[in-house]
This record gives sequence, structure tokens and C-alpha cells, in this order.
Amino acid sequence: MILFPGCKLNIGLSIHNKREDGYHNLESVFIPLPLFDSLEFIESSVMSFQCNLELDNEKSNSILIAYQLLNEVYDLPPISISLFKQIPMGAGLGGGSSNGASMLVGLNKQFKLGLSVTELEKYALQIGADCPFFIQNKPKLVHGIGEIFTDISVPLSGKWIALVNPAIHISTKQAFENLTIKKTPNSPIADVIKNQPITDWKNSIYNDFEEGVFSQFPEVKGIKTKLYKLGAEFASMTGTGSTVFGIFDKEPSLSHWPHSYFVRTVKLG
Repeated sequence: MILFPGCKLNIGLSIHNKREDGYHNLESVFIPLPLFDSLEFIESSVMSFQCNLELDNEKSNSILIAYQLLNEVYDLPPISISLFKQIPMGAGLGGGSSNGASMLVGLNKQFKLGLSVTELEKYALQIGADCPFFIQNKPKLVHGIGEIFTDISVPLSGKWIALVNPAIHISTKQAFENLTIKKTPNSPIADVIKNQPITDWKNSIYNDFEEGVFSQFPEVKGIKTKLYKLGAEFASMTGTGSTVFGIFDKEPSLSHWPHSYFVRTVKLG
């Protein structure tokens, strides 16, 4: 079976408080992006995994965790897995979470496990906080630790998204270590999206991780500044990683970034 795991943008990321279980309550809007990895698996006599990129810890990657979660319950046969990554890692785009969610969906279909969307989301939450989003892969207002979803309409149809990643890997753990939780909460993101034009979002929608990341990596801050100079209606860091995105009315020219950067434009339908 061949699957094409996508990725996401965070429109805003507000961290409200740290919970007793060590997780943080948050608010964000997740938007799926048409940028994909390729994931293939087939039944095999032995379990195997290969990837075109070197992973930080192959044994704990989301795809193998997804397999292990379902194998414990359904005694799945061994499979041979091949992952071709195009979505950069540690970039805040949720590529790893999407890989795990896609594996859950693929295994459910291939082996006719009969798991519902709700059941798949519960398994996905065991992989990572934002992993359940990729089961449905639709725009969602997100609360809790990233597992409470509400449908939301975001006026981005026909807009161009510029993605710029400076090849700086920022782990979620690293980002949280540099996070300062604001005493005054940000405006509710859904209210801003509903009531304000995109060009005004920069005054009301924030990613709370930007301050810590920009302080440690000024290069990331510079990307945001440059995207606004190129005419972005809104620009922000996405997630906890180093990718910065800009929303444009027309496709921007992105030819002047360093060759080491990951640079893409995608158009939203």
C-alpha cells in the first residue's frame, strides 16, 4: 500500500498553562498543506524499515510506534516499510505526526481492522499530541494538548503559502524549554479569523514559541521579516519548529534564499 502523508500549518499557537501531567493546554488552528511524504508498506517475512533520510531515533519513530500499537491488539503480520521524506524534520510542519497517522489509517484499511475515526484518533494521541489531527486532515480549531478539535472555516482558498525553513532542527522539547507563558492571554484565534481580514492577523494572532526561537536563532526571525517585505499578508513561525510561512494573494518569487534552505510555495484549494 502506498500512502502520501501531508503536513500542516499552525495559524497561531497560544500556550495557556502547564498541566499536572506535564503537557500544556494550547489553542491553535491547524490547516492541512498539499506537501507530502511517500510511505509504502507490504507484507513481508521479516519486519523492516528504510528511509531516504537518516532519522534521529529510528526505533522510536512515529511509523513504527503506530505499527506497534495496532500489533499489540491485532497481531499484525510483519511488514516491510519504505518512507521517502520531502517534508523537513523538526520544522514545525507535523511531518512525523502525519507519518504515524497515515500508518494507522493504512494498516486499518489493509488488514480490515474496522477501526472508526474516533478509535484511530485515540491511537494517534498515543503517538503524539498533534497526531490525531491527521486522521481527518481538515481545518480544525484545536484545544487541550492538541486532541480537542472543532471544525472551522478559514478564508484561505486560492491563497499561496510560502514555506521557508533554514535547515535548523528544533525539537519540541527544546522549544518548550525556551517558552515563557504569557500572563495576559492572546485573543481567541477563532474570533480573529472570523472577524478580521488576513492583513490584520499580525496584530492579534501569535505563535508563543517565536520569542524563544527568535532569541536563540535570529536567522528564523529574519525569515519572517523578509516574507513581510515580499508582500505577505500574514507571516508566522508554524508549530515549534523553524519553518516560517507567509500567506500571499499571488505566488511570490522565492529565488533569493540560500541554497541550503528548504523553500516551497503551495496553493490552497
